[in-house]
Amino acid sequence: MKIIVHPKYKVQQNAILQLITGFLTEGNLIVKGSRNIIKSNFLGDEKVNIKFFQKPGIFKSIIYSFFRITKAKRSFDYANYLINNNILTPFPIAYIENRNILGLLKDSYYICSQIDYDFTIRELIHDPLFPERNIILEQFTAFTFKMHQAKVNFLDHSPGNTLVVKKDSGQYDFYLIDLNRMNFRNLSIEERMDNFKKMWLSKTMVKVIAKAYAKLSNEPEEKLNAILLQKTIQFKRKITKKKYLKRKIGRK
Repeated sequence: MKIIVHPKYKVQQNAILQLITGFLTEGNLIVKGSRNIIKSNFLGDEKVNIKFFQKPGIFKSIIYSFFRITKAKRSFDYANYLINNNILTPFPIAYIENRNILGLLKDSYYICSQIDYDFTIRELIHDPLFPERNIILEQFTAFTFKMHQAKVNFLDHSPGNTLVVKKDSGQYDFYLIDLNRMNFRNLSIEERMDNFKKMWLSKTMVKVIAKAYAKLSNEPEEKLNAILLQKTIQFKRKITKKKYLKRKIGRK
């Protein structure tokens, strides 16, 4: 077993290991997927989330053992990068990797603090009457711009992967989750607009985001609106076509 603990939590390493040992029988289930399970539990007095990445198939096990960084380590490393660049995400506490005698990855865990959030971007996207919708969209755009300025290309920048916490005086904090698919480089303005495409934006939302991003980037609003609208439409068509083909295949 390999365990890496953030320096702030080093004194709690034994308690962290106990959380892993009792993972399958303890804690409250949040998500149970085909490839991972997320539970909440307590580390001392602090509520934390534990993400369990199940054993991959033999091919992926070889890939993650010798050629690629594991999802648990990526989540931990990327969270630290975000925090070091003043981008909010649940605080990274530790990650654990279990390997067999040949060094092949068996399973892994990522532990982070729990955020008591008010809603995700998904609720706002699907409700045109959501309170302060445009204000939140403008602030979310500023958050994404800050992320882009820090050279973060979040490949899963989708409605469910941003938690929103309402603060005082109409201010909102945004926290990125599900971090293991990122890369870090300078992004062109086209790539920055492309990064919004998974948000499933309406034309009205495209206008709000393009206007806010234009002010921050000193790019022409009309240009950003055209690029973002095109990226959004292309993505929606792609997903709609994929769903249609799945239904067609399912009938045969």
